[in-house]
Amino acid sequence: MKRLSLLLLGIATVQMAFGWGQKGHDVTAYIAECNLAPEAAQAIDRVLDGHSPVYYANWLDNASHTPEYAYTKTWHYANIDAGYTFETMPREPKGDVVKAVTELVEQLKNGGLSREKEAEALKMLIHLVGDLHCPMHAGHKSDLGGNTIPVTAFGKATNLHSVWDTTLPESAHNWSYTEWQSQIDRVSEDEVMLIESGSPEEWFLETADLCASIYAETPEGSKISYDYVAKFAPVVEQQFLKGGYRLAKLLNEIYK
Repeated sequence: MKRLSLLLLGIATVQMAFGWGQKGHDVTAYIAECNLAPEAAQAIDRVLDGHSPVYYANWLDNASHTPEYAYTKTWHYANIDAGYTFETMPREPKGDVVKAVTELVEQLKNGGLSREKEAEALKMLIHLVGDLHCPMHAGHKSDLGGNTIPVTAFGKATNLHSVWDTTLPESAHNWSYTEWQSQIDRVSEDEVMLIESGSPEEWFLETADLCASIYAETPEGSKISYDYVAKFAPVVEQQFLKGGYRLAKLLNEIYK
């Protein structure tokens, strides 16, 4: 029984490093790609050797579990336990998603990186801006961002974190990442200005507010079905859209 508990804890810890499922990261990266300034698009094409941001949207999820990039495991999230705020919650000493995004942007803006290091930082940034907008990546440390909160989704046992990473986005719309972009990237210039305003820390605080409401709406043992999907699908769409436009904003500023 003890071995089983340790195994489950290990699995949950691994899952904690993952944000949106592959589709979600692809959608975020593609929305960003579709809103790049021409000079930024050209620069990114050069840095990524002709690959698009989508090509590397999920790269860091795999890389974080290799010895070379193990130091980035905690960069995918920032925990805020019940009764704490982002300011009062003890920070992860190895770094979190807010610190990582902020520092990567600074490094890329400052320039002077080798070609290899610039490509590495860019690939990390593309992924982590997606994680910054994944609600359960602002979850409680005490439950590993919802990984230890059991729920059922369409009759199958799962956990709250997995529901928001993959089950909910995939149940909301069975679209390719290009179809997602085509359907939700229809905002006015005024809406874009509102979305792009603020800093990575402020964007994360928005995500944390969403996460708090999700905890309230989805207690342990919740049975998730079509009504839950209908209620929260617009939230998923909103977070993909915000992540995409904000990533585009950062990339346009870096490569202006």
